[in-house]
Amino acid sequence: MEALVLEQKGKLSIREIGIEEEMGPRDVRIALKNVGVCGSDVHYYQHGAIGPYVVREPMILGHEAAGVVLEAGAEITHLKPGDRVCMEPGIPDLDSRASRLGFYNLDPAVRFWATPPVHGVIRPSVVHPAAFTFKLPENVSLAEGALVEPMAIGMHAATRASVKPGDIAVVTGAGTIGMVTTLAALAAGASQVIITDVKQPKLDLAASFGPVRPVNLANEDPIRVVRDITSGWGADIVFEASGSDTVTASIFDMLCPHGRIVYIGIPTGPVPIDIVAAQAKEARIDTIFRYAHVYPRALQLMGSGRLDLKPLITDTYAFKDSLKAFEYACSPSPTSVKVQIEMP
Repeated sequence: MEALVLEQKGKLSIREIGIEEEMGPRDVRIALKNVGVCGSDVHYYQHGAIGPYVVREPMILGHEAAGVVLEAGAEITHLKPGDRVCMEPGIPDLDSRASRLGFYNLDPAVRFWATPPVHGVIRPSVVHPAAFTFKLPENVSLAEGALVEPMAIGMHAATRASVKPGDIAVVTGAGTIGMVTTLAALAAGASQVIITDVKQPKLDLAASFGPVRPVNLANEDPIRVVRDITSGWGADIVFEASGSDTVTASIFDMLCPHGRIVYIGIPTGPVPIDIVAAQAKEARIDTIFRYAHVYPRALQLMGSGRLDLKPLITDTYAFKDSLKAFEYACSPSPTSVKVQIEMP
């Protein structure tokens, strides 16, 4: 099949590539229609590796996807040809200890699309377990369906933070993950979200979500803003979604006593954290890695109208222009949030 292939660091091509995928009785074959360009895809393209995951042979990119069922396995009754679906890109070993305990996202044997050596899905079709394939509500487009994957990260973070009605939250970073975390916190009951970044167009978009206070770090001090809004008490929750080494290390000043920190962004390497500052507030520190058991709830919120992801889809390219899509994603406009590729 013809696919977008990362040949090696810095080299992409659209070409035929042979992939053998057998249909099992509990699998579905899906025609891919919309695939998002994730920061990890761009990182593999630019650097050829993310931590221990190194591109050693040609690999198809893409893991944020939605499509249409072409064929369903003999044991599948909840999906049929023609159904519009989105898919979790990570396939765990369902017999593993992590899966049995409920956190299948941490299964060491998980096979995740576009993570070496597993191929991604910027290609015509894929065979995928029906257990990780979800039917889209009628009022949710395929383009929105391809955004469920990053949305699941924000919802997983909000769940780990135990957001309560009326909480005031801070989100550091207004990229795609910061945006979806803001939406997830509001959907979970946060009364206000303070979001920080240096790109004003992104902050302006986030402000349109509802009770969101944007803070441009170029001309405002977020600590002062948080203290003004909370009468000096601090935010109940701080979501670190920027991956900035500096922000990661010095996040506790915005937090209230007994508040919660959730680390979402991934720094470039180990960073020092002021444990004494955390202890002085008895801060609860959580981390997340991808997500588990989130897709159905995200789709229910989208179907109900409580979550509108359409404004996040800012740039769309045809499959034949995939190379242009990646060049743009490497240096996007300040207005850009999510780049997607539409398959034929």
